[in-house]
Amino acid sequence: MKTDEAREGSIEAYGAFAIGGRLRRLSDRIDRDAKSIYEKIGVQFEQRWFPVFNCLRAGEALNVTEIADRLGLSHVSVSVIRKSLENAELVTSKVDENDGRRSVLTLTAKGKALSEELGPLFSALDLAAAELNKEAGNAITAIARLEKALDRRSISARTADFLEQNQTR
Repeated sequence: MKTDEAREGSIEAYGAFAIGGRLRRLSDRIDRDAKSIYEKIGVQFEQRWFPVFNCLRAGEALNVTEIADRLGLSHVSVSVIRKSLENAELVTSKVDENDGRRSVLTLTAKGKALSEELGPLFSALDLAAAELNKEAGNAITAIARLEKALDRRSISARTADFLEQNQTR
């Protein structure tokens, strides 16, 4: 593992664009930690399933678009997770009675049982994440600000502007 100074220095060494790599490493680290927790308790559960699985835990039948909208994820991302959850027999889908072009998702009996089993763990993970967020000085708010800044203007648009400015000089 690199030292804190080396990690902090990556912004200076590689520029602010290193933020994408840092966020990926951070996400991977959190996912590895969660995976180890699931393994320790002997549960087959992938951290990437959590957002979709959690949406369905309340028992409401939702279609992929509704889940994607609630989570702020792409339709494709939710569809990939859905397929993986179906393969694990945790989620089932059926044609939406109101719109035959869509499928609604619900937890299977196995998914409901796993939800009950993992409920205390999910609560503990939530508390641990809240503590971590507080210790980090409200990283969630900083990430939300970053997302809003990207919504206002993408990195590609910003880069194109800088490239254009350099060509006109």
